[in-house]
Amino acid sequence: MKFINNNKKIRFIVGLLSFLAVTSCTFDEQIDPNRPSLNDVLSNASVSQLNNLVSAVESTMRNSLAIQTTASGTLARELYLFDADPRNTSDLLGKGPNSSQLDNDSFYSTAAFNSRYICIKNANVLMDALKNTNSVNEQEKSGYRGFAKTIIAYELIQVLKSYNRARIDVSDPDNLGPFLEFDQAIIEVIKILDDAVVDLNNAGTQFKLMLSSGFDGFNTPQTFITFNKGIRAVATLYAGQSSESLDSLNDSFFDLNGDLNVGPKHVYSLNPGDFTNGLFKVPQQSGDQIIVHDSWINDAEAGDTRVTTKTALRPVPAQSSDDLNGANEIALYASNISPIDMIRNEELILVYAEASILANNLADAVTALDVIRNAAGLPNYSGAVTADALTTEMLNQRRYSLWAENHRMFDLRRYDLSNTLPIDRTGDEIFNVFPIPLSENQ
Repeated sequence: MKFINNNKKIRFIVGLLSFLAVTSCTFDEQIDPNRPSLNDVLSNASVSQLNNLVSAVESTMRNSLAIQTTASGTLARELYLFDADPRNTSDLLGKGPNSSQLDNDSFYSTAAFNSRYICIKNANVLMDALKNTNSVNEQEKSGYRGFAKTIIAYELIQVLKSYNRARIDVSDPDNLGPFLEFDQAIIEVIKILDDAVVDLNNAGTQFKLMLSSGFDGFNTPQTFITFNKGIRAVATLYAGQSSESLDSLNDSFFDLNGDLNVGPKHVYSLNPGDFTNGLFKVPQQSGDQIIVHDSWINDAEAGDTRVTTKTALRPVPAQSSDDLNGANEIALYASNISPIDMIRNEELILVYAEASILANNLADAVTALDVIRNAAGLPNYSGAVTADALTTEMLNQRRYSLWAENHRMFDLRRYDLSNTLPIDRTGDEIFNVFPIPLSENQ
């Protein structure tokens, strides 16, 4: 296994256009014909300008999401991206004699990193704008701040999953805080989430901020707290705090008996200025396709409906590129405007199972795993009721429930299982973390 560790400095080159130009018609569009400067927004922002910033935060959450997902999915041997860029099947799989590490200046290392921090920058601009505006009262400002802090924490978790470290303090681009290793960084993320809840509890019963349809059901301060608590359940689980994770789940939208698909979503449209779901591929096309790693098909339990609903057999079974083959393609999204989950009840049930195992509440873990199994057309779990056996089962259910959603690489890394991945070609390497971009050293 190769671990890539480069310590670099984040650069932010973000002006007003970076958070206005990305604002989509999918969101509640606010058009300012005068296109004010950043200083205008920071000095006395109107409600319209504040909501433009909210829309920009939401919109930039989606930037490079497809790249981050397919790149990590390739490293985790979930999938291949067969397209015009050979690095997707060479660099990411460690092909060739000069492939002992990933390139810290290629798109797969830079795109997701930059996008996550641009979103964080936009959230920080929103909070700065709140300091000097009279357009909203203190209660309404609390709602904006609670939203911004929650999204910052969410984005930092995505950084940590891919890069295993993150710079937490980036509010002042001229005086950035240090990169923190995972264990320290995730504790700081939890603190941000807790600060956000304080704000959300002071925000009254309704938001002044305008959210997209992706937050339907989570668009008041109290319902947004359930989203925050879902994220906190994940963060505390990653920190090894099982009891804290279980407590957070109780305050989230977690529901063992509920719809597995409930949760906030990234939304897309064909409207001018918006963009589409980059993980959707036209069925049965060649040349630009996400191909399922054969091991994901072959290792599945007989009768698992996730195999047939998330993937499809190609009409010509073998799709080949760069000495790689796959008989199945992605069918995870119905169209190019299908939403992508930020976090959903299915993931929270799996978090509950994992936290219960760590807390030695093994019967509770079995109950949760049976919910996931039954939803996939599988019978109740019948294996040994031990922590080790249930951990193996839990990771397997995460593998199939969260396929191609940027989880598997991190799950294998945090359980020290990356070396169990198959090697596709002689000489290929296994990577489980992306390098911090080269520009951060300059």
